[in-house]
Amino acid sequence: MSTFTSSLFIPSDSLQPFFPCSFFTSSLYKVSCFSTSRTNPIRLISKKITFLLCEKSFRREPINKRALISSKMTITEYRDEEEEEYPPLLLESEMKEPRRIALFVEPSPFSYVSGYKNRFQNFIKYLREMGDEVMVVTTHEGVPEEFYGAKLIGSRSFPCPCYAKVPLSLALSPRIISEVAQFKPDIIHASSPGIMVFGALIIAKLLSVPIVMSYHTHVPVYIPRYTFSWLVQPMWMVIKFLHRAADLTLVPSAAIAKDLEAYKVTSANKIRLWNKGVDSVSFHPQYRSHEMRVRLSGGEPDKPLIVHVGRIGVEKSLDFLKRVMDRLPGARIAFIGDGPYREELEKMFQGMPAVFTGTLLGEELSQAYASGDVFLMPSESETLGLVVLEAMSSGLPVVAARAGGVPDIIPDDQQGKIGYLFTPGDLDDCMSKLVPLLRDIELRETMGKAARIEMEKYDWKAATRTIRNEQYSAAIWFCRKQKAQFLRPFQWLFQRIFAAPEVDCR
Repeated sequence: MSTFTSSLFIPSDSLQPFFPCSFFTSSLYKVSCFSTSRTNPIRLISKKITFLLCEKSFRREPINKRALISSKMTITEYRDEEEEEYPPLLLESEMKEPRRIALFVEPSPFSYVSGYKNRFQNFIKYLREMGDEVMVVTTHEGVPEEFYGAKLIGSRSFPCPCYAKVPLSLALSPRIISEVAQFKPDIIHASSPGIMVFGALIIAKLLSVPIVMSYHTHVPVYIPRYTFSWLVQPMWMVIKFLHRAADLTLVPSAAIAKDLEAYKVTSANKIRLWNKGVDSVSFHPQYRSHEMRVRLSGGEPDKPLIVHVGRIGVEKSLDFLKRVMDRLPGARIAFIGDGPYREELEKMFQGMPAVFTGTLLGEELSQAYASGDVFLMPSESETLGLVVLEAMSSGLPVVAARAGGVPDIIPDDQQGKIGYLFTPGDLDDCMSKLVPLLRDIELRETMGKAARIEMEKYDWKAATRTIRNEQYSAAIWFCRKQKAQFLRPFQWLFQRIFAAPEVDCR
């Protein structure tokens, strides 16, 4: 048996019978052989992965691992390149293949007014535009008959014990399990934390389907406001249990990713960013309306008008706005939204120039944003702050607390250009940013225009494409890798029974 030493380059097309096309990111792969024969395996070396090749079989060899960087905002400083692996990129042809995606969303993105409502509605819309089949399992109240051709399933719900206006559902009835099984999803995506995410996890494991969890509500921050502080640590334990069982975790901002990493919720290479987006057509300065301004200002449209949009909850630090208005007797403030704290907040602002509109939707909401002078956001618990994006898209300068995901929207290098951040709870710092905007029309118009230009960069369709083509593919890869690790002992036993000849390949 003769031996030879050689080094050659092989076009990737000739290797397609041996390897899945997703492993190829370059057209050339180097094959080197040392002291080997025609009948023995040869070693295939690519930039990312090393295989032993013999006829039409291959096995993977240990290689130096590298961290996966999936987007510009990934928290690369938390990635250990010696411990994490890089899922292969898909070819363009593979990206176009339609998928079957089952979404478990709680509470409903159709009836419950919250920050992620627009996120999920746009996500479903663009997944359908990209040709994917989509099933949405959510709480039963207000589920429409049709939404961009997605299959919608309502699950019986019950009110959250500590927050009655939030409906919860386990979504684990035989009917729902049967519906999902018949749908045959390629991937399951569940919103977290909540109750429904447990049902989604169980169904994913029953069907052996990859599961992605997206983290939208920073519950550990909310707990001290609504219940007992000692429940914070148990809540983190629940979050860890859920997200360690997931194949991938999506977060709305880098700040939340850092929090999850700090509490070791899951491995860093399984935490990815769901890129921010905004509907820049629906939220546009062109919707500025004198009639709406009269309504929001209580009949005094010439007075400076502060606008706040969002759910009225105790965790939003809205009592801080009372302290702000005490220092601005000539200004007006409008609260657009509803929530369990509204009645108490209205009592707090009784006798003051404040207007509470309740929930506004559609064009009325667009007009409310565009008709204000400044958007003020005191909340310290935002996972991102979609209302900040919508206000900026509407041409409003924003003054917001430097907390949660808001600094991702207004980074330090954009301070004073597209908006201002103030130290949470610091009234003097807030007033130093807010008062000049209320007094100087030219300043707020310049900042509002700059904010609008910045928001035109963020597109829901592009964000959806990233999730679909990159993040979902990574989740599928992690799921398959876990299955392979489970089978490794059986593979070892098989190799011992049917031993292969030793080969020295370099």
